[in-house]
Amino acid sequence: MLTDTLNTNEIKDTAGTEQEFGRLSVNDRDTEFSLLTETPALPHRLSIKHTELGSGLNKRRRSVVRIDKVVAGQVDTDTPVKISSYVVMDIPIGNLTAYTEAKNTLANLLSFCASDGATTTILFDCSGNGASSLINGSV
Repeated sequence: MLTDTLNTNEIKDTAGTEQEFGRLSVNDRDTEFSLLTETPALPHRLSIKHTELGSGLNKRRRSVVRIDKVVAGQVDTDTPVKISSYVVMDIPIGNLTAYTEAKNTLANLLSFCASDGATTTILFDCSGNGASSLINGSV
């Protein structure tokens, strides 16, 4: 289980600067954190949720790690807008004996988003190939 305060480089912004989040709620299958310095009218949240479906060999777990941030609109500055980023893992847990291939698919996704292929450094500025595609809508 994660600690109640994420304050040791677990979450960073585009400059690579640590952002501190504190737990708001938790139960068996989900939890929510808020940015410790958020403005109440502009929430910045991290949520983690798990759902299991099916049974036997067809049992699957769907896990979501999500960041939601409400910011002032840049065209209509009186209207707040919500930006969401999330990663979903859909794992056939009923027909696996190890998480090796699930880890490989997540590693593939993370490296595609956080790298431009020319470096092994994590690119928090979102200039990685996958991140750039997501941000700019390019293929």
